[in-house]
Amino acid sequence: MSSDKIISQLKSFATEQRRQTNEWFFKTGKGEYSEFDQFMGVRMPQIRQVAKQYFEGIAYAEIDKLIHHPIHEIRHCGLIILVNKYQSDDETSVFKYYLKNINSVNNWDLVDTTTPHIVGDYIYHHQDQLPLLFEFSKSNDLWEKRIAIVATFAFIKQGEFEPTFKIAKALLADTHDLIHKAIGWMLRGVYKKDHQATQLFLQENYKQLPRTTLRYAIERMTDNQRLLYFKGKF
Repeated sequence: MSSDKIISQLKSFATEQRRQTNEWFFKTGKGEYSEFDQFMGVRMPQIRQVAKQYFEGIAYAEIDKLIHHPIHEIRHCGLIILVNKYQSDDETSVFKYYLKNINSVNNWDLVDTTTPHIVGDYIYHHQDQLPLLFEFSKSNDLWEKRIAIVATFAFIKQGEFEPTFKIAKALLADTHDLIHKAIGWMLRGVYKKDHQATQLFLQENYKQLPRTTLRYAIERMTDNQRLLYFKGKF
């Protein structure tokens, strides 16, 4: 399977209206986080459809052409292909390939739709690799830091929360809104499984919590509980 055929099919789904929507949604304005990204206007279900159709017959050399492509949706399709390959018992080779090409995972949606399923799942089952997430949490790269926290979603699903709490705490001083949101999202995931553990973390780290992180983390609490947390009254 050639990357050219995949790109051609993705282009057949592209619309100008969707391209403009994506450029607005992903903040491509001057100085914004996607300033240098390019979009063609393809929806996520269509990207998944193409990835599912072609992942079995594509070589890594062709995936290279997808994940290093300047157009966002083409990179995204290549990364979803990797998720599909990982879930088809090609775990170690996909994990290593993903890390080798981690610079291609360079927007929040690319992180969120692939990292938990590849990096998170692999490290959950090979916990000697857990220090890698702590290395990423100390990176100067925005996306590596988001990978560090979002990867812990694989642990959350299994009822293991300590990696999430440790990496969240390490990232609380980060100034970027996309890190604040990611931490809050993971804490909300923990809250679904363990109210008490999440509340204890929030209370112990309340003074350091970015407001956005708190808002995301307490989203599933009752109205009265949320009000108390916003006021710092526990």
